[in-house]
Amino acid sequence: MIVKRALRNKYIVAGGGAVEMEISAYLHRFADNKTADKQQPIIKSFAKALEVIPRQLCDNAGFDATDILNRLRVEHARGHKWSGVDFDNEGTADMMERFVWEPALVKINAIQAATEAACLILSVDETIRNEESQTPQGQPKALPPGAAQRALRGRGRGMPRR
Repeated sequence: MIVKRALRNKYIVAGGGAVEMEISAYLHRFADNKTADKQQPIIKSFAKALEVIPRQLCDNAGFDATDILNRLRVEHARGHKWSGVDFDNEGTADMMERFVWEPALVKINAIQAATEAACLILSVDETIRNEESQTPQGQPKALPPGAAQRALRGRGRGMPRR
């Protein structure tokens, strides 16, 4: 399906973690230059999360991931946007020249789906925190009779219908 999608959509990007490293480098620059306060660590954390793909590629190949990621960071800081993990020489290389390509649509969909999943997890986590923070901090009250049974049935007091 990869070749079929590449032929249909006509847009390709370099593989080998090049796209993820370029987006990560862009986000780091954006966070340093255009954001401040609380947004900066959030953007930098997202940028760091994108580096998991090239790190996993290095681990799967048995390479020293820390060394190769540092080389990739330097390459992308110099403007070599298609630099990725080179499996032949255990280093970095221009993935476009090496013919390591991926359809752009696949990459866009993968990053978008991962971002939406992370946002969903964070929104659920925030919902749980908000409910916990609304509980009183004093002595816990005894539950009224039958409260445990109602909770086990799935809809006790204050629980929304689904």
